Amino acid sequence: MTTEIKARASLRQRALHEFREFLFLSAYLYVTLGAVILMQTAALHAQGMDITPWGSAIVKALVLAKFMLAGRAIGIGERAMDGPLIWPTLHKTFAFLVLLIVLTLVEEAVVGLFHGRSIATSLGELVGPRLLETIAGIVIMLLVLFPYFALRVLNEALGDGTLARMFLGTRAPAPAPER
Repeated sequence: MTTEIKARASLRQRALHEFREFLFLSAYLYVTLGAVILMQTAALHAQGMDITPWGSAIVKALVLAKFMLAGRAIGIGERAMDGPLIWPTLHKTFAFLVLLIVLTLVEEAVVGLFHGRSIATSLGELVGPRLLETIAGIVIMLLVLFPYFALRVLNEALGDGTLARMFLGTRAPAPAPER
């Protein structure tokens, strides 16, 4: 009976942890993608077009966060690496960038089919008339993923939770240098 209660508590704790991770990651992606959307909106406003696609930013953030959590659950980018922390950071960043690119292509194909376009037509737009936008999106996602994974790798190196305690908790004053 006790193990059953522990298993339920453990499952509940894991679900709560995953939900918090999802919320944090979604918020992080929303803020970063929102900044890009704000710049796009300002540029379009300067050209006389008034649009504010904030809804698309939250949907995109939620979808990307779910993709990233699913990728982490299946172990993408989890190859053990020794040496400087830059290598696992870059490895995870590029592994997840590839995952997000592939899943975005699948998403574009499904949306295209939903709107009555062929898969070739939908994907052709990404490398045809929207090529620069596609490349910019990939570079922006790279720049968004790098600090996220740098902090995750650093947290793993320090021990789970240490980095959060260092950022959010009280710290003891640094010891005075010896003379």
